[in-house]
Amino acid sequence: MSYLLEPLSHGKLHLKNRLVMPPMATAKADAEGAMTGDLLAYYDEKSRGGALGLVITEHCYITKQGMNRSGQPSIADDGTIEGWRRMTDVFHRNGSKAVMQINHSGGACSSETTGLEVVAPSNVPSPSGRGETPRPLTHSEIDTIVGQFAAAARRVKEAGFDGVEIHGAHGYLLNQFFSPLTNKRTDEYGGDVSGRIRMHLEVIAAVRSAVGEEFPILLRLGARDYVEGGTGIQDSTAAAIAFEGAGVDILDVTGGLTGYVRPGHDEPGYFAELSEAVKSVVSIPVILTGGVTEPEQAERLLADGKADLIGVGRAILKDSGWALRAVRSLESPPQA
Repeated sequence: MSYLLEPLSHGKLHLKNRLVMPPMATAKADAEGAMTGDLLAYYDEKSRGGALGLVITEHCYITKQGMNRSGQPSIADDGTIEGWRRMTDVFHRNGSKAVMQINHSGGACSSETTGLEVVAPSNVPSPSGRGETPRPLTHSEIDTIVGQFAAAARRVKEAGFDGVEIHGAHGYLLNQFFSPLTNKRTDEYGGDVSGRIRMHLEVIAAVRSAVGEEFPILLRLGARDYVEGGTGIQDSTAAAIAFEGAGVDILDVTGGLTGYVRPGHDEPGYFAELSEAVKSVVSIPVILTGGVTEPEQAERLLADGKADLIGVGRAILKDSGWALRAVRSLESPPQA
């Protein structure tokens, strides 16, 4: 059997293969983040055929103040649960496990979009150039956001998902706490790596309390900023060890403080330097996404020990039949 088609069974999560559809924003929710027919149809089309081992939804906002843009889906209140139950029915009918990614965009928000004040770890504008100069969060506000992550995770479970992913990458709130470029705090939430991941650990603990011991928790780790003075591999390996210890079941490794990017690289698995480093220090599975357009590329990355699961984003976004063809090609390789 191929590496990509090998099932993965680790603790609480059992997947039929190692192929993941990663989070990709669609802007197909309505203006307030509610479920729409277009959003249901999109995920139905992408997961149809049963080739995907796991689908991770686009980032869904946990509170209106953390909304990134119009059309982003919401998991901010109990009124969203029923719409998401319709979505999990689609995924399960199509034969895929599904995880929702939950997020607060922090300093990458815009008051014009949310109608609310923009907040972040420090009064440092988003390096992406989006948003405006934020106000630093108070301890009380951090506690509130931790609770909002937990409440969102509880809704994810009630909606029938197979797990929840905490977004800690791509210049959003938790990544802003992790990066020394955006976290200038002098209290216990700043300083060294242990301070800069303090909120992550509080979120993980609160989410675990909300969903119970048997519900899988994933965390998307922005493992390197690729900006001078930002986080590097030593930061991310230290963080990964702490996250595993806190109860994270899978680490979804990526990079880029200003977006999903490694400057100067577009080869298959261009974040492999990060996933391989993280994989070397943890025992939980690691997901690698980026640049994979052919099943043979995924096979090589798995064979070389760069990751345990492979995310294929743009190829599936462009061609909804990609996953099914890839699986069939590996099930029946060409005869010599």
